[in-house]
Amino acid sequence: MKMSFLAFALVGAVALSASVPAPARQDEKPKTPEKLPPPPKADPKSLHIPAPNIEGVIMEVMPDKSRRLLLATEVCLRDGALEVLLCKKGTKEHEAILKADIDAQELHKLLLLSGANSGTPTQFVNAAGQPQYKAATGSKIDLSVHYTKDGKTFTHPVQDWVWDSKRKAPIAHTWVFAGSMIITDPCNGKKFYAANSGDIISISNFPYSMLEIPSEISKDDAQLTFEAKTDRIPPLMSKVWLILEKK
Repeated sequence: MKMSFLAFALVGAVALSASVPAPARQDEKPKTPEKLPPPPKADPKSLHIPAPNIEGVIMEVMPDKSRRLLLATEVCLRDGALEVLLCKKGTKEHEAILKADIDAQELHKLLLLSGANSGTPTQFVNAAGQPQYKAATGSKIDLSVHYTKDGKTFTHPVQDWVWDSKRKAPIAHTWVFAGSMIITDPCNGKKFYAANSGDIISISNFPYSMLEIPSEISKDDAQLTFEAKTDRIPPLMSKVWLILEKK
């Protein structure tokens, strides 16, 4: 049966309208980014020591002499699949919630000063060159966020921002100080701290991560499982204190 010209035109119009996304609602305007709140203290008697020559990093020394790091970061993603929690500015903003304009190697040094011990990144092959997964090692690092949203200030574990779509709950994993690695650029012979390629704090397993989840999570698994919990995260470009504390 031949299709009339009018019927053909109607079918084409329906197909076109299905392929073109609907225009954004007029009331869906980007929200104003939140400013960085004053740095929090675990104890009123704690001492805040700004890191020398590193903007946006504070070493907090508690009365019992234990230490934790406060890192000023910025929200770069609120909606979508995640592979990284914190990336270096200009690297993996499309798959990380937070970014920071910082040299990851300097952050590594400060974690050591805070009392943490670096271990080894995730390994995927054994000494014989055969495929074999080996989890990352290192001191356990608790991560929490301190920020302002809708006129209120919040402090809570960063896990509340990472949604596990399979479990229908926040991510249950914790992180360890894997320590990344130093690699040499074959073109110029210069040494490079690998986490500066983007994987400062990872969610999936990457051999260059500074902080890593010590469980087997492939890149594909992370993309299918973990996503940003949009309703909990402040607007894009909001400033957030990321707190790193050895446990």
